[in-house]
Parts: sequence; structure tokens; C-alpha cells
Amino acid sequence: MRFLALSIAALAAIVAAEEVKVEVTRAVECDRKSQKGDKISVHYRGTLQSDGKQFDASYDRGQPLSFVVGKGSVIKGWDDNLIDMCIGEKRTLTIPPEFGYGDRNMGPIPAGSTLIFETELMGIDGVKAPESIIEKTVSSVASEATEGVKAAIKSKIAEAAEAAKIIIADTDGDGQEHNEL
Repeated sequence: MRFLALSIAALAAIVAAEEVKVEVTRAVECDRKSQKGDKISVHYRGTLQSDGKQFDASYDRGQPLSFVVGKGSVIKGWDDNLIDMCIGEKRTLTIPPEFGYGDRNMGPIPAGSTLIFETELMGIDGVKAPESIIEKTVSSVASEATEGVKAAIKSKIAEAAEAAKIIIADTDGDGQEHNEL
């Protein structure tokens, strides 16, 4: 039973784990959004949540950062949250340490820092930029955000249910405590 209690506690931690907060600051309509595997160009400004100090900005260099999204070439908070964007869309990402640099110092970024990135998708290789940016209405953005939250919750519940199935399958009902693991 102790193992079952520990497993349930671990599941609760997974479900309650801190996530990246995504705020769409300029929503844009488009036919083709960024997808995993696309080479994208992103302008950004990075600041520390703790004191608001800027640690880097592509805007200052006048050159967006280009990389293949979803392939692990940038921090996880970017890789997972710059997908499904239209060219011209802006998002502010609040990235907790576990999705940023974790417990490592990284130049001017202290270990354990929560990072704030203002991002703007400037281009997707092979996708023609729109003639003009058509911003979405606030109500359609709110509706999409609600759907995104629902999808994330369903995903976490599915993960917890699968873990619970494994825990139940690992118990044989003989009432004995199993400490093999």
C-alpha cells in the first residue's frame, strides 16, 4: 500500500507540475501555422521574472533567431510553445526553470530562473508571408485558448489514468507490501 500511496503522490505531482504560461498578445489569422519540424524565424526579448532585467533580445541585433522548431535545438519552453503560430503572431512565454535552463547558470541567467520571453513569429521557411496581418478578435482568441486548456487537461488526465492502470496492474491483490522497486 505504501507503494500505491507514493505512486498516487507522484501522479499528483505530474498533474500539478508547473507549466509554461502562454499569453497570445497579438493573434493573427492565417492558412498555415508553424508546425513541428518547420524552420522558423523568431524575434524575441528575454527578461528575468525575478527583477525584469533583460538578458537578451534579437530586436537589439536587428536579426531574428532561426531554428527548427520541435527538434530540441532551443529550450523546451520554446520548442513546445512556438508551434501553431501564424506569421506576425506575438506570444509572451513565462517559462519556469524546468522548461528553461533548470539549475544551471547560463551567462547572465542565474540557475533556477523563470524566464519571460516576448516572441514574434517573423517567418516559416517555405511559407509565403501574408500581404497584410489580419488580427483575430479577442473572443476568438479566448475560445481557442479555452480549447487549448481543455486539451492540455485531457492530456494530463490521460497520463494519470494510464499511470493508474499500470499501478493497478502491478498489484496482485494479496495485501502484501511489495518493495522490489
